[in-house]
Amino acid sequence: MTTAYTVYFAGALFTHKDLIGNALLAAAIETCSVGRYVCVLPQHLEQTMAQAVDIRNQDLLQVMTCDLALFNFDGTDLDSGTVVEFMFAKCLDIPAVLLRTDFRAAGDQPKGGDAWNLMCSFYPRTKVVQLNAMTWYQQLRNAGGPVHDVMLQLCHRIAAVVIDSLDAVRSDTPLPKGSLADVERLYQWALHFPGSGLAHYGAAPAFVTHLVAEKHQKGLL
Repeated sequence: MTTAYTVYFAGALFTHKDLIGNALLAAAIETCSVGRYVCVLPQHLEQTMAQAVDIRNQDLLQVMTCDLALFNFDGTDLDSGTVVEFMFAKCLDIPAVLLRTDFRAAGDQPKGGDAWNLMCSFYPRTKVVQLNAMTWYQQLRNAGGPVHDVMLQLCHRIAAVVIDSLDAVRSDTPLPKGSLADVERLYQWALHFPGSGLAHYGAAPAFVTHLVAEKHQKGLL
């Protein structure tokens, strides 16, 4: 039986284009990986009537709980919430893929560097995927066919690259963290340092112990 890994899919979710694009790519990743990677979409978790702090805590808890993370780094300026989630993931040494499909140049790095602020680059167990979605879209569109089919083909093509990157980053050697008891202390600290009630979400008996044991069994720690 193939092991299934959960992937926290972070990115903007404020417009219909964001929502549709996130959902289509997440579905394509699960389909193309034959269920090896299952994306957790914050847009499926958000409660528009909930307090802001509850939404924040819910998302940070999902970052912690998932096995890997995929961060959408599109835009001339990165989505600030996505950056916070990325740094939280790196505090826990969670394998991550940074995906940019935006062809525009941005950031402060030299030519050939990442197209965003240098403070979001150079982290361990992190793979960068930069591609030109416009070029890929035009290639598929010029080949003919209904626009719906073109969209699905584009999502599947992007998903294939993302899956290869998830496979690669998952095989990276974890940072030294000591014993499993030490890792549990790290996770407990991560529940407390953001404050504002996040620790309450992970307060169930043995929550951290079970989470760390599951990740260790999957070879992620």
